[in-house]
Amino acid sequence: MKRIFLVRHGESEWNSVRRLQGQADINLSETGRAQARALRATIRNLTPDQALTSDLKRASETAELLGFEHASPSSRLREIDVGEWTGTPIADLSKLNDGLYRRWRAGTYTPPGGESWNDFVARSSAAVGEALQRGAERLLVVCHGGVIRALLEHFITLPPHRLVPVGPASLSIVAVRDLEAQDIRLELLNYRPDGPALDSPD
Repeated sequence: MKRIFLVRHGESEWNSVRRLQGQADINLSETGRAQARALRATIRNLTPDQALTSDLKRASETAELLGFEHASPSSRLREIDVGEWTGTPIADLSKLNDGLYRRWRAGTYTPPGGESWNDFVARSSAAVGEALQRGAERLLVVCHGGVIRALLEHFITLPPHRLVPVGPASLSIVAVRDLEAQDIRLELLNYRPDGPALDSPD
């Protein structure tokens, strides 16, 4: 059975102050680096045979701290582009009229200048699907919370409004019995060695 190991990057400097990042290339915080190091043994024990990473710094550094400094970088695994919302405090976005932030989080609203949810799902799932088609059996994907939500919608039809934010430096696992027949199951969600990540930042 093939498995996809999905890891969100550790806490970034903007995560720590609840600022929406999108594709802004923000560094890990010191807390985020410690979170990644804490997950390293778990990932090593899973013995991935291929590793992909978003090319944004917070993901690629997380991959390095996990012991996968040679993970293949891909711009298709970047976080969703949030356009004019980039850098805005999430608290401010949550106060917008018509529940726009909640609608964006559910994949039904695109901020001005941003990327649609459907386009985002298509690009991120294509990157992972191609790696599986190339023969990856135990694929590590170090990416972003939004990417993990997009991949879970694509592979197991779990819509984003039914999924809590993915914790920084957490592990989720998708088991792929038969890709063509869509015999795919969620095996683990939001695992961290120090316990569950509650109230995580988007």
